[in-house]
Amino acid sequence: MVHKSKSFVASTADRMRDPAWWSGLLFVGVIAYAAIQTAGMPSIQHLGLSALTLAIIMGMVVGNTVFSRFATKTASGVDFSKNILLRTAIVLYGFRITFQQIAGIGWAGILIDVLMVTLTLVIAVQLGKRVFGLDAQSSILIGAGSAICGAAAVMATEPVVRGQAHKVSVAVATVVVFGTISMFTYPIIYPYLHLSESAYGVYAGSTIHEVAQVVAAGKSVSDTAASTAVIEKMLRVMMLAPFLLILSSYAQSENKAHGKSRITIPWFAVLFIVASAVNSLQVLPSGLTEALLQIDNVLLAMAMAALGLRTHVGAIRQAGAKPLMLATVLFAFLTMGGYAVNRLVMMMF
Repeated sequence: MVHKSKSFVASTADRMRDPAWWSGLLFVGVIAYAAIQTAGMPSIQHLGLSALTLAIIMGMVVGNTVFSRFATKTASGVDFSKNILLRTAIVLYGFRITFQQIAGIGWAGILIDVLMVTLTLVIAVQLGKRVFGLDAQSSILIGAGSAICGAAAVMATEPVVRGQAHKVSVAVATVVVFGTISMFTYPIIYPYLHLSESAYGVYAGSTIHEVAQVVAAGKSVSDTAASTAVIEKMLRVMMLAPFLLILSSYAQSENKAHGKSRITIPWFAVLFIVASAVNSLQVLPSGLTEALLQIDNVLLAMAMAALGLRTHVGAIRQAGAKPLMLATVLFAFLTMGGYAVNRLVMMMF
């Protein structure tokens, strides 16, 4: 452990002496800043496009046009953003959640989220591999984005499954497409669902992809629906850590089966839980917590921008229609199957 710590410090020191590290960080930082500022525009907020979505789109535009001219001069900084900054951002994401929020929605809300996350992931992996012929990486990435918390879940899952950049981008694209459809569709169908505002909030929070999309779909009905939806959604976010730990354990068992005994523990998933616990105890000043969340927004946007820079349109095109078909099936399950699960659980409590 000491040896690893020393080597990490040494590698960090080497990076800081590399001009490409600084220029790369500055480059993705500029894209992230542009994405955050654009996301704050009223017209963009109305569309429900988050800074993360805009960052990867902007990164892909730059990455497939002018980036090749100075890629070598920014390489180490871009890759550092895509890897280390991403893991750090996932840890800070835990400061958005408290255990009190989870307790507030009751056992019904908890059970609904557990069922939706589990069933969506199982369907994604089984259909992805057996029906659509996708590789395990693509199936898991698309499933994680649909089941848990959209682009953030895809990005958090990537280091565990070691997904290629274009597979991650395809998974994020499915979140953007179907999450946006949900955001506009749910308020339209609300009058026909025969749900109270709070029940609708639980339904939206347990089935829509991104946090920003959940907020938009909830607020279109009422503030009560929005607040309930966000709490239910944050419970899904909380399930990201145990999912990553289980996934890492599975990957470890697969490695042993193939003669590899390397232990892979996603430290950022463990620290994510620690951050949530600290936030639950409310030992940090509210100003500090808010500052950490602002930093988290920047780091996530930088990671998404870096991913976009490393994503080539040709690789996405080569992926074909199969990932989109899987995402379509998952979207249908989330909307219709999710409604059935919500009604069934609510009848039980």
